[in-house]
Parts: sequence; structure tokens; C-alpha cells
Amino acid sequence: MPGIIPEKYRDLFQKRAFASLATLMPNGSPQVTPVWCDFDGQHVIFNSAKGRQKDKNIRRDPRVAMAIIDPENPYRYLEVRGRVVEITEEGANDSINKLAKKYLGVDKYPYAQPGEIRVIYKVAPEHVNVMG
Repeated sequence: MPGIIPEKYRDLFQKRAFASLATLMPNGSPQVTPVWCDFDGQHVIFNSAKGRQKDKNIRRDPRVAMAIIDPENPYRYLEVRGRVVEITEEGANDSINKLAKKYLGVDKYPYAQPGEIRVIYKVAPEHVNVMG
């Protein structure tokens, strides 16, 4: 399916559905990390800290894949393959606080580390698969 998120699956971004994010290590092997995610109508968005393995991998190779599983029905999911088309620190603290509200029910992200720099990644979907 082309890289458009079907309307029928956009509700996953309103739920506390984690995404399993796959990036590529320098040797080409996959690395998978659970992430909080959102959707802006065009891009799948996630947030991380600068310098983490996924950050290093994406800056070297922007190709990613994500599986977002419905927490109410694990047989219903959305798979997105695409590229990170934007990496920005601008608004990243507000973004992680918004995600913390959605996923944890708190107003401020509670796991920030001293000196940590938050980063927003925007994924342009190129291929989408759905199930359920």
C-alpha cells in the first residue's frame, strides 16, 4: 500500500499504542526500540534523546520501520516503512511533555536526565501495511 496512513487506523495515534521502531546499525543489522508516537496528518512523529543508538542510526541512515499495535487488540496493527525527513530539537521538550500526557497521564516528562537534549523525528511513510 502506498505511504498513506488509512483513516481507519489513525485512531492508533490517539491511544496509548507503543511503536516498535526499527533502525539500522552501522553493520546493517536491525535495532528495535519501543517508542511513543504521534501523527501530524502527514508524518509519524516520535521523540528521543540526542546521542542514543536510534539517534545515531537515523542520522547515518534515515530508513526506518515501525509497527504500532492496538493495545486493545494485538491482532490489529499498522506497519509503516519510510524515512526520517526531519530531525529537530525545536519544540522537542513540549513534544515529549505532550507524549507523557498521552502515555503516562502526567503534564511533564518524568524521566529527563541532566543535560539530555530531546529531539523530534518526523517519518514520511513510504509503504504502509495494516492488519485487523
